[in-house]
Amino acid sequence: MIIGRNIPFGIVGNIIAGFVGSWLGSLILGNWGPVVAGYAIIPALIGAIVLVFTLSLVLKSTRKASE
Repeated sequence: MIIGRNIPFGIVGNIIAGFVGSWLGSLILGNWGPVVAGYAIIPALIGAIVLVFTLSLVLKSTRKASE
């Protein structure tokens, strides 16, 4: 909802990408900021936004190439 992009499988795909992105963001950026449910909010949010944005761009370009 933050970046207004979608990936395949609709909301389920976005949720999975968000969880994976938040996990990666916490691994890469560390645990700073408020922590909720074991995830530091700021790095998790940054990781999820970057992953969903990257996946949407990659999948969009592969869809155009196959048409």
